[in-house]
Amino acid sequence: MPNRAIHGRGAPSNAVPQRFGLASREEDGDWLDEAADIDGPAPPRRTTVTEEHPRAIVSFNKSPDIPFDRSINAYRGCEHGCVYCFARPSHAYHDLSPGLDFETKLFAKPGAARLLRQTLAKPAYAPQVIAMGTNTDPYQPIEGRYRITREILELCLDVRHPVAITTKSARVLRDLEILREMARERLFAVSLSVTTLDPRLSGLLEPRASSPAKRLDALARLVDAGVPAHCMISPVIPAITDQFMEGIVARLGKIGVGSANWIMLRLPHEVAPLFREWLDAHYPDRAAKVMNMVREMRGGRDNEPNFHARFRPVGAWADLFRQRFRLAVKRAGLPQAEFEPDCSRFRRPSLDGQLALFD
Repeated sequence: MPNRAIHGRGAPSNAVPQRFGLASREEDGDWLDEAADIDGPAPPRRTTVTEEHPRAIVSFNKSPDIPFDRSINAYRGCEHGCVYCFARPSHAYHDLSPGLDFETKLFAKPGAARLLRQTLAKPAYAPQVIAMGTNTDPYQPIEGRYRITREILELCLDVRHPVAITTKSARVLRDLEILREMARERLFAVSLSVTTLDPRLSGLLEPRASSPAKRLDALARLVDAGVPAHCMISPVIPAITDQFMEGIVARLGKIGVGSANWIMLRLPHEVAPLFREWLDAHYPDRAAKVMNMVREMRGGRDNEPNFHARFRPVGAWADLFRQRFRLAVKRAGLPQAEFEPDCSRFRRPSLDGQLALFD
């Protein structure tokens, strides 16, 4: 099947290899496909949302590579459609494709705040920062309808529990009044990911995320509101987005962002063939060059999956990117401040909706 870009979507198709022996989703030449060829292109794939009701909402981990031990994902799948998203393979566990299914077949957990209250009310629970945005964006478009992220933040403010959010969306500003109040109590920090300064390229890589200009404006407004704001230049895609590294850091310095970091492109499981398909569709002239550079930094493979190594690219290209980033940060005067949450005033809730008077 020829590689074809789909307007408004990051994945070119659902036809990516499946780890679990599931059939690839692709046009198979039946009469519906033939009708589409006769009558014109197939209609745009619509986004669907299925509500699900898990028994728990907080996931705990012991990974040595990430700075948090617990997280909440109020949604599954993400309409932003970032083609490089490392979370795409999670859809394969549910007999869905990490390709178009990941960005069109979404799941929402409307009972998340209630489940979180149950967890926080347990006598043995000890507060630490809850990370949101680890496997799906908490401010993707459907948050405007469900407001699950907002409900979680309202609860965490009420019980004085710290939260850190990672997002690619300027929709985070819709909760600015809550975030400002949480920041005053040292309960909240936000990280916005910026990949490029080119809106056209952003539209190809992350078609339904906020534009780079809107994300930078959101960072500026968060800083003005006193909210600890961090920027991730993530992912850095060699020969495609790395040219914007210095420019992004310079903008962060003017805005007054407290810290920044960069993360090299990761291609776990089905993301690798999906990204290669995207390269063939949009950058056929440099597809081989990009993948060769990626493999040079990943020990000769598309991806380095091992702990302590998966976030640390190696080799000459990686050293060059590190040097460029360090010099850019120095020129911009970024303080590289760290978020220091306050867990000392956590107030355990009771299950009737009130705060416990005594612990």
